[in-house]
Amino acid sequence: MWLYLAVLVGLFYLLRWYRERQVVSHLRDKFVFITGCDSGFGNLLARQLDLRGLRVLAGCLTEQGAEQLRNQTSGRLQTVILDVTKTESIAAATEWVKERVGDRASSYEAREVPLGSCPLEKFGRHHLNQVMKVNFVSNGTN
Repeated sequence: MWLYLAVLVGLFYLLRWYRERQVVSHLRDKFVFITGCDSGFGNLLARQLDLRGLRVLAGCLTEQGAEQLRNQTSGRLQTVILDVTKTESIAAATEWVKERVGDRASSYEAREVPLGSCPLEKFGRHHLNQVMKVNFVSNGTN
């Protein structure tokens, strides 16, 4: 019994060690597009990936947020004004990304639900509906 447990724990740590050693090659040739970079998780992720050498394309809601992010990062990070609730803004950002990335684009995505740890009672029904539309339907206008 103890032997099986020890083998399972050993396999777990061996697998964990192996996965942590895997590295993406040629990071400086990679692009990543992140939305919601004015603040929060998107901002932190954009700054961390910039530090690791990736070319970051950051979508910000406001020009002020974009300017602050550019001031905190290297020249590898580029920003675009993007409101994910507006179809026109999404289309413009898509073209902007295509111009910079070319045919090397892939379609991986990570999203953040911007509720944080705040109690749901603090939000009105309209705000919660908007969050659901943006994060589950991809466009707040549909």
